[in-house]
Amino acid sequence: MDPVLWAKVHGAMTHFPIALTSCSFALDGAGLCLGARAGAWGLHAAGACTMVLGALGSAAAVASGLMLTKGDVVGHGALRYHHLFVWPAFGLIVALGTWRLCIRSRATRRMLACYLAVAVAATTMVLAAGFWGGELLLAA
Repeated sequence: MDPVLWAKVHGAMTHFPIALTSCSFALDGAGLCLGARAGAWGLHAAGACTMVLGALGSAAAVASGLMLTKGDVVGHGALRYHHLFVWPAFGLIVALGTWRLCIRSRATRRMLACYLAVAVAATTMVLAAGFWGGELLLAA
């Protein structure tokens, strides 16, 4: 297939994990701050949905990226830096989304706090991967 097409598909798909992971972190953080007050459950439910959707979107972003690089999972230069952040971010986002599906509403406050710590790492890594992906566009 045309590499220009894959570049466009990848560029579009990458916005899902970036936006949804960041949104999930913000929603769950706000829900944790509210504690047992009204609205906290809704924020956590929205946070769970956005993380699961972010995990699905990250799978599409990774698949299109692999097509774009013809299966090169490491690369060199800016692509290497992009991949150094993408792979851990992808693993964490998929793990977080899976955890949210399995735990549902049974998470304790402590579990949510640990979840948010991992979500901070995933969000930071996906944002860094996005930065290096942007650098690839500037270098082209």
